[in-house]
Amino acid sequence: MMPSKDSKHPPNLKISNIGEKKLIKRLLSRSRASQPNSPFFDEFYFKSLSDDAALIDLGDNYLVVTSDLLLESSHLPSDMSPEDRGRKVVTVNVSDLAAMGAKPIGFILSLGLPEDLPLNEFDEIMDGVLKSCQDYEMGLMGGDTNQSDELILSGTCLGIVGKNKVLMKEGARPGDVVAVTGSLGVAAAGFEFLLSPQPVKENLKKELRNSTLKLIQKQAIQPRARLKEGISLANTGAVTSATDITDGLASEVGELLEASKNSVGISLFETMIPITLEVEELATALDQDPLDLALYYGEDFELLLTIEKDEFKHLKDEFGLHQVGVVTDSGKMEIINKDGKTNILEGKGYQHFVNK
Repeated sequence: MMPSKDSKHPPNLKISNIGEKKLIKRLLSRSRASQPNSPFFDEFYFKSLSDDAALIDLGDNYLVVTSDLLLESSHLPSDMSPEDRGRKVVTVNVSDLAAMGAKPIGFILSLGLPEDLPLNEFDEIMDGVLKSCQDYEMGLMGGDTNQSDELILSGTCLGIVGKNKVLMKEGARPGDVVAVTGSLGVAAAGFEFLLSPQPVKENLKKELRNSTLKLIQKQAIQPRARLKEGISLANTGAVTSATDITDGLASEVGELLEASKNSVGISLFETMIPITLEVEELATALDQDPLDLALYYGEDFELLLTIEKDEFKHLKDEFGLHQVGVVTDSGKMEIINKDGKTNILEGKGYQHFVNK
């Protein structure tokens, strides 16, 4: 890669000072300058690099390529079984393809393995990977292994989508309905429980209903990509933009606005954001705002969509969609609270290097 010509930053500036999203932008700006002269690397390809997955022109279709990495210390709580860990590395990648309306065709897995990892745990991790690949109807195509201090699971997923079907972040238009495919904040509630100190966790076990504990842990430990919904919604032609919710609703709304070619705004309605009783129960027990769990935490792996207004009413029941807002021409990201007051919404969410 070419050396950076950016001299605006002092030499002692750390990546924790700028966060994951700015770091990615910095990388992409340099990547463009280093790409070879090839028909595969056209303007549309470069535009897709800022989306959920890269798109490579194959004629009538796009090859869709995405990659995600999971670290034991950051993404894989000790409560997760080895099989669930294997399943998750597949799911987080497939979720990106779902957001593009793409069908998975293959998965590549690279593993960083501690030398003292029990062999049966390795087998169970691979059981999870292979079962998840089977669930999403694709094959494991290869990968790599290496020794590491902690468990590292890195996946690359390949998919395919018709050129006239692909979903991207950029197309929201004023008047569109903003919708999500399911409830928000459930995984966040699960992680808040799982990562609590043991005394707090024991108190929560006494305070919360068993059904609440089961649901929030399941959503955190065993997430599912909305693949069928993504592909089917792409086929309707009514979705104008889409992404998956991995870093929180507010962060992903900000992504749609930043990518928009129409200089739009989005207004969310607090009363419309689907938050379950289980999330409210956990938030109350920890003295937290359930809305914050939905807006700023992430790991939901639901799809965030903007949909043509006239088409939304036909799709709502078929796909179990929840309207959470509208696309405006304000250029602002706002939330209308329960009392009717409009506030500017920060596009923050989970970011590596910043959130600890």
